[in-house]
Amino acid sequence: MKLLITGGAGFIGSNFIYYMQTKYPEYEIVCLDSLTYAGNLTTLSDAIKKENFTFVKGDITDKTLVNELFEKNSFEIVINFAAESHVDRSIEDSGIFLMTNIIGTQVLLDAARKYNIRRFHQVSTDEVYGDLPLERKDLFFTEDTPIKTSSPYAASKASADLLAMAYYRTYKLPITISRCSNNYGPFQFPEKLIPLVISRALADEKIPVYGKGENIRDWLYVEDHCEAIDLIIHHDVVGEVYNIGGHNELANIDVVKGILKSLSKPENLISFVADRLGHDMRYAIDSTKISSRLGWLPTTSFDEGIQRTIEWYLNNRTWWNDIVSGEYKTYFEKMYSER
Repeated sequence: MKLLITGGAGFIGSNFIYYMQTKYPEYEIVCLDSLTYAGNLTTLSDAIKKENFTFVKGDITDKTLVNELFEKNSFEIVINFAAESHVDRSIEDSGIFLMTNIIGTQVLLDAARKYNIRRFHQVSTDEVYGDLPLERKDLFFTEDTPIKTSSPYAASKASADLLAMAYYRTYKLPITISRCSNNYGPFQFPEKLIPLVISRALADEKIPVYGKGENIRDWLYVEDHCEAIDLIIHHDVVGEVYNIGGHNELANIDVVKGILKSLSKPENLISFVADRLGHDMRYAIDSTKISSRLGWLPTTSFDEGIQRTIEWYLNNRTWWNDIVSGEYKTYFEKMYSER
């Protein structure tokens, strides 16, 4: 089996590469990544050591490059992780989100169609559904929940999903789509909540929390997510959307306080800042479909997953120190200094 994994130098993509190399050591994997601020080639330092792994630096919007890759390699499966993914950045400037997340997906879909790919899997997000009210604990996102995006990022991901479904309907391209809840685990870029809290707490720096921290997210350990995608791409049924949730709903403030407690850091490091524009209140996923059809269930509790994550960041300080001391430091100061 030969796979193209786009965005594989990012958080979820890199974890998926390591998962697949462990489970399917005979698979050939080509990773295409443009190495933007969130892509880090050092993340793949162990993956690159494998003879059947190839890294290609390039942008999924580059039609010539993408077609050359497909021409050269007989890919059977394409998994598209490549995306601009940080909501705050999309609010500041949505242009790159539209290019990468929509046009980039279109370029990949066209190549997949031209070269008769056996499966094209689009990795999406629960944010395409908008949000749920805090007081309605009985409500969950299902695959039939209407798309109702709140941010330019979510709108760009929803557009990519709709494109993929259109290619399935119009061209019979064998696609699948997964929409996951908030991931956490090793190699996550420090602008995301959990690694942000860990890195700043270890440095005894103030930790910005939007609003009152009441926003609720469903937390999914990244390895559980990888297992779900593995099941989807090896399942024969195409044209389907699957929700992937962690069954771990927690308010942001409780996540922050829990990490501080684990690190023996004081809660006075918390600094409440002005809320994000259009901030979604609650995400909650119903994963019944993938559970009943493919037998998937998350196996990592949040308590277990967060401890494994904290330990990883404690043991890999060089990896994230190099990030927070570079371009990201300037970005962080710009984002939070006036809030």
